Amino acid sequence: MRTSRLLGVTLAVAAVFAQAGCSGDSELTKDGATSESSSAAAERSNNSVTLPEGTVLTVRTTSTLSTKTQQTGQSFSAHLEEALVHGGREIAAKGAAVEGTIVESDDGGRVKDRAILTVRLTELDTAGGGPIDISTNTISIEAHGTKGKDAAKIGIGSGVGAAIGAIAGGGKGAAIGAAAGAGAGTGVVLATKGDAAVIPSETVMVFTLRSPVQIASR
Repeated sequence: MRTSRLLGVTLAVAAVFAQAGCSGDSELTKDGATSESSSAAAERSNNSVTLPEGTVLTVRTTSTLSTKTQQTGQSFSAHLEEALVHGGREIAAKGAAVEGTIVESDDGGRVKDRAILTVRLTELDTAGGGPIDISTNTISIEAHGTKGKDAAKIGIGSGVGAAIGAIAGGGKGAAIGAAAGAGAGTGVVLATKGDAAVIPSETVMVFTLRSPVQIASR
């Protein structure tokens, strides 16, 4: 009888220790998994890179952009002229695709108002994370002045007017005709748009980021 009771107590104690051991293994497994998960998250976080505001992107256009052919809101393509490197890591290789947008395409150009073309970058193809959205400063190109051409047009108008005036009535008529001709020439200038603002193909432009951009881990 005493032997049976002793055996029962021994088995009970063994069961308690066995349960405690299983519980400890479970906690260890749980803690180990949590620790491993935290390490993986930290590793992923360490692999991500944030490009700061002011980061320089040097690009080369792949086609001609002009106020005669591009409209406000249209996109355009370019590629990186130099590899983008940050913190010793290549974010985007030389030649990586870049997308931009036409912020303004104003073909204006009547006498004093010149055509203006304004662009900025919107997307960059990174070395492993695919394309990312970016926001850069804008670059504006203004058409060349046309004062020389305008003066020539007015001069031609004056010459024609003087010739007509001379035929009509001599010297006095020539003076009146010249004035009238000059007015006609000015009218031609007012009615004609100036030169287009153009960014030729293969133009190298330097942009900077307006806000930080986070690059996800590969």
